[in-house]
Amino acid sequence: MKTIFTDYRKKNSRATMMIVVLSCLLMAVVDTYLIPGYFLKSTSKILLLAGVPVVYSLWNHDIRLTSVLESRRDGKSNFRTPLILGASVYVLILAVFILISGFVDLEQIKGTLSETLQVNSGNFFFVAAYIAIVNSLLEEFFFRGFAFLKLREWTSYGFSHVFSALAFALYHVAILKGWVSPLLTMAAILGLFGTGIFFNWLNERNGNIYNSYVVHMFANFAINTIGLHMYGIIRLPFL
Repeated sequence: MKTIFTDYRKKNSRATMMIVVLSCLLMAVVDTYLIPGYFLKSTSKILLLAGVPVVYSLWNHDIRLTSVLESRRDGKSNFRTPLILGASVYVLILAVFILISGFVDLEQIKGTLSETLQVNSGNFFFVAAYIAIVNSLLEEFFFRGFAFLKLREWTSYGFSHVFSALAFALYHVAILKGWVSPLLTMAAILGLFGTGIFFNWLNERNGNIYNSYVVHMFANFAINTIGLHMYGIIRLPFL
């Protein structure tokens, strides 16, 4: 019986990890080689980060993905803490950007966005809304829901933490390529790994992705604010 249970855990954990790795690699191919417009890239992301896990869960009934979207069993959901954390993260990201702005070439980033994703000042508000609301949910569903909360049912607590956070960090390598210097890219990857661990911790108690989703939204609000500054729509202080 113990051997059967062990094989069962191994089968589910390996399948989950394989889906995470392959989905991230395919998105890297899309970002690096196919380089579609933003609409096609977003469609690819929805299919890989949401569609593939959902199809797998329909095939393998051991994976009940709806649980990561359910509220706590006692019906109590406290959004005060994630809102405070989110606001703090928003201020922190803007403060860090102001400090390192001399090392970030916004004109190069703007040119890259225009050339590879057809993002410009005319459609940036739409893209910003998608990034904050939809993209945050996709990444939380995939990296915190599927790659952490579900994976930890089959593997150790520590392994699921590290695997999901590492996948989250490395997933962004293709996205960050060409935006900043290699040194800042490495710093960003380490920061993303730490962010992944932190987001996992936020979701542990409730067993759903809502806490990290709120904080993730605020982080993207900060990035969108930098984007508004980049396009000259607003002006950040001290810059």
